[in-house]
Amino acid sequence: MTSGERDRKLTLRARLRALRRNEPVPDMSAEVLLAVAAFGVSAGQTVCAYLASRFEPGSLAMVEALRSHGLRVLLPVVAGAELDWAVHDGSLRAGAFGLREPAGPLLGVGAVASAALVLVPALAVDHAGVRLGKGGGYYDRALRLSTGPLVGVVRDPEFVPSLPEEPHDVRVHAVLTPSLGLVRLPL
Repeated sequence: MTSGERDRKLTLRARLRALRRNEPVPDMSAEVLLAVAAFGVSAGQTVCAYLASRFEPGSLAMVEALRSHGLRVLLPVVAGAELDWAVHDGSLRAGAFGLREPAGPLLGVGAVASAALVLVPALAVDHAGVRLGKGGGYYDRALRLSTGPLVGVVRDPEFVPSLPEEPHDVRVHAVLTPSLGLVRLPL
């Protein structure tokens, strides 16, 4: 990636973060259940999800909707430069970067490989499945271990025709938005 493309990524992140501050936060509970059904995930199986930060699409209700359908929900825990995972049993604690995380025992970075579906936060996703994250690389490192479908969760205007891509970026298989629902990628 050239320095111009890197600069484009930084500019896009700043613009998308600024836009998010002025928009309502979509709950995404109903939408994640659509994704679960579309990918044939059934009770007892594992879904990796996330607890949305202040302006991210998603909510604690989204995570609880997954649990109420009998799914085993793993949530990320920042452990150094990696994402570890723990089962969400309803107990939360303060974590790194001001995020909430599950209070249970850590399962290891490889736990993401057990997921039948992985819901991934993003600032944007493009029509080819390129995901623009926050820039720390945590999810790109974790998603390399995943064997289940990867679904980027964004607002409608954050599903865009194209994004800059770096060699370490992991593409998602689908995008989930409030109005479009689940869209399989690439288009």
